[in-house]
Amino acid sequence: MRTGRPYGIASLSVAAGLALAGCQASAVGTEGSVTDAPARVEPAADGGPAQLILIEEAVLRLGITTEPVAGSDSDLSMPYSAVVYDAEGATWAFVELEPGVYQRESATISSIDGDRAGLSDGPEPGTPVVTVGAPELVGVEAGISGGE
Repeated sequence: MRTGRPYGIASLSVAAGLALAGCQASAVGTEGSVTDAPARVEPAADGGPAQLILIEEAVLRLGITTEPVAGSDSDLSMPYSAVVYDAEGATWAFVELEPGVYQRESATISSIDGDRAGLSDGPEPGTPVVTVGAPELVGVEAGISGGE
């Protein structure tokens, strides 16, 4: 009777678990604080939306892209892919404050025409909004690390 295969599979499982544990340990400092976290959340002092700060590698790995809000103050539009709906149905977008720094901003949709969302209120014209990667930013803000 051959028993090599079950032991081999068990060995691979143990090795994979140790490798994952090693990855987690490298991101945690000596006092248990995260040292090189790919993202961090900075709560706003006024209780508003937090700033999400990502390291450059995280931005690249998530493939985050942005496009500017178009139009004038009375006729705004942005890519529909930038629109995020919350659990209550409110709409908003993530704006890029500076490279790697993002924050939620309310956006009131007045119309949808193809891949463009017309806005009656929202980010200023020219403001870069996240068109790819917004769901991942929702997870960052909500504290979902991907290990759940």
